[in-house]
Amino acid sequence: MMRAIVVHGVEIPEALIAKEAQNHPGRSIAESRTAAGHALATKALLLHRATELGLEPEPELDEDGREETAEAALVRAVLEAEIEITLPTDAECRRVYDGQRAKFRSPALYEAAHILIEPRSDADEDVALARATADRLSRILAEDVSTFAELARDHSDCPSATTGGSLGQLQRGDLVAEVEDALLGLAPGQVAAEPVRSRFGWHILKLERRIEGRDLPFDIAAEQIRLHLESRAWTVAASRYVAALAEAASDKGIALAFDERGGVTEGSACLGDLIGNGLAAERLVPWLEATDPHVAHQLRDTASATGMEPSAYVRAVVADFVDRATDEHWTRLISAARDASDPAQAALAEIMKANLAAECGGRCTSNHTPVADSTARTRDRIG
Repeated sequence: MMRAIVVHGVEIPEALIAKEAQNHPGRSIAESRTAAGHALATKALLLHRATELGLEPEPELDEDGREETAEAALVRAVLEAEIEITLPTDAECRRVYDGQRAKFRSPALYEAAHILIEPRSDADEDVALARATADRLSRILAEDVSTFAELARDHSDCPSATTGGSLGQLQRGDLVAEVEDALLGLAPGQVAAEPVRSRFGWHILKLERRIEGRDLPFDIAAEQIRLHLESRAWTVAASRYVAALAEAASDKGIALAFDERGGVTEGSACLGDLIGNGLAAERLVPWLEATDPHVAHQLRDTASATGMEPSAYVRAVVADFVDRATDEHWTRLISAARDASDPAQAALAEIMKANLAAECGGRCTSNHTPVADSTARTRDRIG
């Protein structure tokens, strides 16, 4: 049988975790696996909820014309159907605007031009020849023999030559750092005294003008603020919604499971349901007598010492397990019960073995999940 782990009440095959982890790069393999498990469990919970709501996928197209998958469409439909947020008011938007004015400014711009002299190759002599050409053109500009635009049209190896070397309006980050730093060190209208080298070649640079950033009026910034607040509120609401689904699934034990093909099915060991009908607890003692008489005898004696019927004692212990078990506990449990002919009974037996060991004052081995710490707490479950 394939190994599996439990995340948020969802049983996930080890092979599926390993495959999904490739989509979640992290600082370590463990970090990637954790992210993969969370993503898969979240998908399973949302797809199951879509089934409960009777939703059908209606795929939409993104901005690039690509159609979303049926699963993605169902996830989106669930969230749209189940999540409601309070839209931000004008007063809330105004508070954000007044408190973060620096964020609502148009970027500082500058206009520049250049003449690019590109070496024919990376050979030292070609680089030197390009530099000599750039130096010669710089001297011509310094002597006012020709205009910058004329020299750019006649000599620049950049497509901007057709516009006199103009690079248009730019902002920080638009150009390679060495060129941008040289340009921003100039005064408007000034030509750099020396050509500047970049990976493209030699640049003769001219700063045309600077355009300082300006505060955006509230009327213009308000829509941007509103969208941001809505997005943040929706993200918080979606996280809380998924957390509630995970908590409900965990309360049932293993509510959902992935099959070997990646499909989502009902869980293989929903012990919360087993406790509710009581049938599994009634069957456990006869099952143990046939499979493990020693544990069956221990169970009868311990239940008698607490003044309970064996089936009532089993229900109390398992209820305590469900209340306290973590995903790690569930993972251990399904690993122990997976190969049994009756996995549900094997799971209950595994819980009881751990509990009986604790009741007898011993310590559980690494193959058992600690459940009840004392006879008193077990009695309290039905008291």
